[in-house]
Amino acid sequence: MKNYFNARTIINAILVTAVTVGAGILVTRLTGPLPISVTQTLSEKQTTFNTTGDSEMSVIPDEARVYLGIDVGGQTVAEAQSEANEVINSITTAVKKLGVDEKNIKTQNYSLNPNYDYESPERTIIGYRVNTQILVKINDFEKLNQVIDTATNLGANQVGGINFSLSEDKQEELRKEARKEAIDEAKENAKELAKLAGIKLGKVVNITESNGGNYPQPLYARAEMALDGGGLEAPTQINPGSETYRYSVTLSYETL
Repeated sequence: MKNYFNARTIINAILVTAVTVGAGILVTRLTGPLPISVTQTLSEKQTTFNTTGDSEMSVIPDEARVYLGIDVGGQTVAEAQSEANEVINSITTAVKKLGVDEKNIKTQNYSLNPNYDYESPERTIIGYRVNTQILVKINDFEKLNQVIDTATNLGANQVGGINFSLSEDKQEELRKEARKEAIDEAKENAKELAKLAGIKLGKVVNITESNGGNYPQPLYARAEMALDGGGLEAPTQINPGSETYRYSVTLSYETL
C-alpha cells in the first residue's frame, strides 16, 4: 500500500506540474506581444493629354417631305367623305405619275366631325366636315414643286410641313467622313502641342465624340398657307438650300 500511495503521489505531482507549466505557457501566449499586420497600398498616378479635333461640312439634304390635304364639308357624312376621297385619290394618282413611289405616299390624318348650328338652342347638326392628309416623301427635288402645284390644282387646300432632311444612307456617309476629318485634326493638334510643350505622348487611351447634328431644319414655305382649292397664283419655287454639319472628337493620350 505504501508503494502504491507513493506512486500515485508522484503521478499527481507530475500532472499538477504539467498543468501549471501548460497554464504558464498559455498565459505567456495570451499576454505576449501581439502580431502587427501591415497593409501596403500602392497608388499610381496616371496623367492624360487631351486634344480636340473639329469638322464642319456644308451639306445639301437629299429628302423632302410635304403634307397635302383637303378639308371639305357636306350636308351628309357620305357627301363629305365622297368629295374628300375623290380629291385625295386624284392627288395620289397624279403624284405617282410624277414618279413618286407608292411606298412614299402615306395617309397621315383622317377625321370626320359634325358641324353644329350654334345659334340654335338645340345645337342642331347641319352638316359634316372631313379632313384628310397624305404625307409624300420625295428624293428628287425637281419634282417637289410639281407635286405641290399638281395637288393644289386638283383641289388640295392644305399644303404644309415642308421638311428637308438627310436620308439614313446620307447621314451615315457624312458621319464617317466627318469623323475621319475630326480625328485627323485631333492627332495633328496633339503632335504639335506635345512638341511645343516638351511632352512625350503614348497611346490613345480614350475617345469622346460629339455629333453636332445640324441637319437642315424644317422649312415652312409659302405653300403651307391654307388654300381655297383654286391653286397657287404662280408656280411654286422651293429650294432646300444647305446647312452646316458639325462633328467634334476628343482624344486622350497617355503621357510617358
